[in-house]
Amino acid sequence: MLGKLLSAKAFIVFLLSLIALPAAAEYRLPPIDCGQVLLWRASGMSASRLSRLAEQRGLTFDLTDANRKLLMRGGADLKLISGLRTAKAGPDAACPARVADAARLISDHKYDEAEAALRSLLLSDPKNAALHFAIAYVNLQHDDVDAAFDEFSVAKDLMPSLADVHSRLSYIYYRYDNGDDAIAEARTALSIDPRNAEAYRYLGLGFAANEQYPAAVHAFKQALLLEPSDADTYYDLGITLRAKGDLPGAAEAYRAAMMLKPGWWAVHSNLGLVFHDAGRLDDAIAEYKEAKRLAPQQLLVRSNLGATYCDKRDYDAAIIELTELYRINPDWAQGHDCIAKAFIAKGDYDAAVPQLKLAVLHNPTGSVPHRVLGQVLLLSGKPTEALRELRIAVELEPDSALAHHYLGTALFEAEDYTAASKEFHEAVRLNPNADNHYYLAASLMSMGRYDEALAELEIASRLNPQQNLYRARKEELLKLMKASKF
Repeated sequence: MLGKLLSAKAFIVFLLSLIALPAAAEYRLPPIDCGQVLLWRASGMSASRLSRLAEQRGLTFDLTDANRKLLMRGGADLKLISGLRTAKAGPDAACPARVADAARLISDHKYDEAEAALRSLLLSDPKNAALHFAIAYVNLQHDDVDAAFDEFSVAKDLMPSLADVHSRLSYIYYRYDNGDDAIAEARTALSIDPRNAEAYRYLGLGFAANEQYPAAVHAFKQALLLEPSDADTYYDLGITLRAKGDLPGAAEAYRAAMMLKPGWWAVHSNLGLVFHDAGRLDDAIAEYKEAKRLAPQQLLVRSNLGATYCDKRDYDAAIIELTELYRINPDWAQGHDCIAKAFIAKGDYDAAVPQLKLAVLHNPTGSVPHRVLGQVLLLSGKPTEALRELRIAVELEPDSALAHHYLGTALFEAEDYTAASKEFHEAVRLNPNADNHYYLAASLMSMGRYDEALAELEIASRLNPQQNLYRARKEELLKLMKASKF
């Protein structure tokens, strides 16, 4: 029998070896104090995560009525209070009221006041990792990523065995577009706590930053197994699935985020992008409208809504939407090409020209804005300005058949047939379609080079036999050639 083969002491050691122990790093960590609970919860740590940490490590305080009130004053909800009840309680230590007040400021999104309160607390307790963690979180709400990185780094030095500080640094590296370090920090967090849903989420973001989409999707799904009610993870999953090309999957992820967090304008906006990609323009418009209703100050939503109206050829709606956008922010860079397209469709070239000039101003090195502006200037009877823009378009994109074609058209209208034929020759070389052959023929005819022109018209007629104009010009040229022989 086993008892006869082992000494009593050895038998006890054997039994203990069969008992599953917590991960070594977490097992050595001291109990959690009330200030940490308050600050970590206010800084976005989930109630279930905090409850599990408390159960593993215990608490330095008891949930007396006074402490429970201070926790709730600091923003703790009943779910967290209930979860903490399962943890081993410590002596009847009081929760710090000043920390509770600072946590409440964070929960109420009063970030400037919160940071002042946290830094005041830090003066008397400079090595408090939870305070640095909370200040970093506040810095992120101000979008000060560099300051957040510094504070999370201090928190990591003070408490390197806390998985969450590594996961937050993973997110910072993601914000820096540094996928490799984001992945490394997330993996460090998971080596400390394999059940950390936030670490899996940020691991997914790191993979997404590196365009490793299948790995990112897997990481997000692991996060959702641990925290199935995390709307943010569904949101990130939606972004990744869209980038991966899985539009139905992205829509499903966004709908899940919407169910968990109603009234989140960004989810409606991103779902609009998915529908737009899928060609479901009416559905995209509906989502953009809802996003606009929820967040009327978000100008990108208005811009996308206007662009979708353009794509649907609802030009009146596009003009209304984008005109309102530019009234709110005259310096908004996007959408000028769209509203110009709307004006062109309505035949209002004079209204289109200023919009196209703004499009050129915001994208001076883009060939297309210069080309389209040149085309509209031609239609507006401004050939000199048109020539300038079209020459710039050709210079910026010498391999654009369209740019050469319209520069040739402008030169033809200016009666510079030699230069026009050169541009049409380039257009034909780059794109030998019927129109380019036809316009080359027209410039050659104007130069009296009838044989060459006839050859080009024959090619144009062969490429597009349904176009009666080509045959008519060919017959006209044949008559002209016959008459010129007498």
